[in-house]
Amino acid sequence: MQTCKQCSAKFEITQADLSFYEKVSPVFAGKRYDIPPPTLCPECRMRRRLTWRNEKRLYHRKCGLTGKQILSIYAPESPYTVYDHREWYTDKWDPLDYGRDFDFSRPFFEQFGELLLACPMRSVNLQAENDNCEYTNLTTRNRNCYLIFAANDNEDCYYSMYIHRSSDLIDCFFVFDSELCYECIDCEHCYGLMRSQYCESCTESELLFACRGCKSCFGCVNLANQEYCLFNQQLSKEEYAATLKKIHSSPEFFERAQAEWQTLRLSLPHKAYAGLSNENVSGDHLNHCKNVENSFDCTYLEDCANCTWLHKSKECRDCYAWGIPGELAYENHLIGNGFYKVSFSESCWNSVRDLLYCRYCLDGSKDCFGCDSLRAGSYCILNKQYTQEEYERLVPKIIEHMRTTGEWGEFFPSALSPYAYNETVAQEYFPLTEQEASKKGYRWRPEDDEEKKYMGPKIDLPRNIEDVPDEICKSILTCEVTGRPYKLIPQELEFYRKMNIPPPRRCFDQRHADRRAQRNPRQLWERECGKCKKAIRSTYAPDRPETVYCEECYLSTVY
Repeated sequence: MQTCKQCSAKFEITQADLSFYEKVSPVFAGKRYDIPPPTLCPECRMRRRLTWRNEKRLYHRKCGLTGKQILSIYAPESPYTVYDHREWYTDKWDPLDYGRDFDFSRPFFEQFGELLLACPMRSVNLQAENDNCEYTNLTTRNRNCYLIFAANDNEDCYYSMYIHRSSDLIDCFFVFDSELCYECIDCEHCYGLMRSQYCESCTESELLFACRGCKSCFGCVNLANQEYCLFNQQLSKEEYAATLKKIHSSPEFFERAQAEWQTLRLSLPHKAYAGLSNENVSGDHLNHCKNVENSFDCTYLEDCANCTWLHKSKECRDCYAWGIPGELAYENHLIGNGFYKVSFSESCWNSVRDLLYCRYCLDGSKDCFGCDSLRAGSYCILNKQYTQEEYERLVPKIIEHMRTTGEWGEFFPSALSPYAYNETVAQEYFPLTEQEASKKGYRWRPEDDEEKKYMGPKIDLPRNIEDVPDEICKSILTCEVTGRPYKLIPQELEFYRKMNIPPPRRCFDQRHADRRAQRNPRQLWERECGKCKKAIRSTYAPDRPETVYCEECYLSTVY
């Protein structure tokens, strides 16, 4: 057992962990330079990685190369040189121009931080092959999308995160292969679905939870292959239509229906974790995984632990996003498209291998240490080019130096992150006040006075979509929770009219927070199955009101 040096929690280092650390440890001249066991617990390691992940904070600033106004994930007052992501990929600059010698009289992280300040950063992350999708980040191959993040292969989608291969979505979270959906969470292969969660292959329905293959249903829970059901009760087509019309006739009736649905959800069993076709796993939202521990939102993993949003990868630990595929990685954020043996690195992808402590090293980069923004680089240290022989002599010396400074085996410290704590995903999963963040040594960015940024009249939003004029898109609305201003765009107004739903009365950030709160935390608790009483691990804390079943009992009871 180890004690976390940050939160003092106890955590276990298993023999499997030690074997993994041995396997990913670098070897030079036949000698292995062992990566030591972690000094932080899995949760604190996750928090540290997430302080390097800004998903949806976008700012206006000028490109450091062209002077043009651009959108960026780096605040305008930040001290970094930022290039438009299209310019960053050109040959108009050379990252090797920023190379420097390693100084053995100083800590490595201090020197790496100076390299980050000098080397240009790309304005947004992973934005490639998009068409008319400027206000996005972590996106690829999207068309006509606005304010979507961590999303690929979508069209006409808005205000959503972690959506893939979908079209005509608004306010969705973890939705895949779906069309014409609104306010859905953890759904796939759905059409015309609204305000639902954990659903698969459902169509033209609303307020569903954990349903499969349902059509024209409302307020149902744990149903499969049903039609014209209301609160799990079978109705005729005519009865269903008449009742639904009454429910939608006033906001009061609809709110009562929502309350009844919530009561029904609590009365029926919940599965201990979301997932299918797994073997020997613990976590949540896992599919087609084998021998995976304490991991979340992953698919097709094998022999992995403490991973999130990682796919089609083997033998990885403590990695956040995205794989497809990869093998042998430890303590990384955002690596994918073919990686092998990458550790303590951030935003490295496209056939990279044997990287240590690198950031934005792409496109076949290999055998690099402490480098930033290299493309197809090899045998570089702090962006300085070496021969293979020089590299293999110098890196072991740097590792031994880092042992003396306590840096070897640790991911980049949060203090080096180009983002303030409240700009990152860490604030979403490990929320702090400004005072708490300051006490823990995190930077904090004060909220902008957005009221001063917008000009124009403020109006109240009509409750019925029929009463909403086109001119509303030229007006400023005020979030009913935060008081922050927000706007509607013409595309979403058209969507609301098509779906006959009222426009939102909350800003995007608040709506996202509401959706995130409906998902269980990325944390496991020991509890027992509500039916067979065997011990299980679940993201449902023991003091929650839901009745939680193990997978076997849930499937035998519900299906």
